[in-house]
Amino acid sequence: MGKDRLPPLRTLLFFEAAGRLLSFSAAARELACTQSAVSHQIGWLEADLGTPLFRRLHRGVALTPDGVRLYEATRDALDGIGDAVTRIRDRRRPGVLNVATDFGFAAGWLLPRLSALRQLLPELDVRIVTMQTAIDLRREAADIAITFGHGHWPGCEAELLFPERVLPVCSPAFRASRAPLAAEGAGNPADLSSLPLLHLESVGPAAWLSWGDWFTLYGLPMPAGGQELTFNNYPLVLQAALMGQGVALGWSPLIDDLMRDGHLVSLLDRPIQTERGYFLVVPIRRGADERHDRFRRWVVEESRRDGAAAGP
Repeated sequence: MGKDRLPPLRTLLFFEAAGRLLSFSAAARELACTQSAVSHQIGWLEADLGTPLFRRLHRGVALTPDGVRLYEATRDALDGIGDAVTRIRDRRRPGVLNVATDFGFAAGWLLPRLSALRQLLPELDVRIVTMQTAIDLRREAADIAITFGHGHWPGCEAELLFPERVLPVCSPAFRASRAPLAAEGAGNPADLSSLPLLHLESVGPAAWLSWGDWFTLYGLPMPAGGQELTFNNYPLVLQAALMGQGVALGWSPLIDDLMRDGHLVSLLDRPIQTERGYFLVVPIRRGADERHDRFRRWVVEESRRDGAAAGP
């Protein structure tokens, strides 16, 4: 096929996002457009190819066999473009290290420690790239990621930094205003059913523990209705908790400093721990990279220090 017969790159980008997330609405959020715009682009592509690429389901979509074939080719092509762009940028800016992570980890753990990193590695220019969607180093213009998941990223090496440990947290004033919650850590999971809950909106399948997951793990039904607030990034969830707007799920180490300083308090004495966690993720590369290695050693040492301070 000549290049004049290739679909527009914009259309392929829409298709790749929808195929990866298996949701037109999630693709629209990632691409900062409307769901109808995604649906229009996919419809045009299907008409141009003369075959359906997705099966429309009650919730989300699924790729057809032709859709899988085109998705794999599009993904591989975009990966190749991303690798080439990254190599060119690395040659032009040899002192820059691009680190991808989510909003919560950047604000709650990484940023407070960057001054120490500058003192240790003054020659290294660190650029933080934040996003709330799943991070794929094959596509992002980043050298290293600190991201949440199960520990498996194709084409990458992953090292666990922090296991997922979650506690319900609120401000001291909020807890004091609720008589059954007066003593820190002495609450009962069922007590939270009547409280206003602060939610983190998920894009696509939820990577983090949700309130629904939390209640299920305690054998409780998810409260129906109630005074709930939902935010699209985790720092806003914590800010609402600090302002006494309700109860948030708190992830260690993102809340550790706030709890140590007394700005947040826990409502239960034992956290829930899952098999997921925050991982340091590095693409498998040919040859050594001193920038990667030094940053990697620093992050691992800092995480081990925090883990030892937090205890089991």
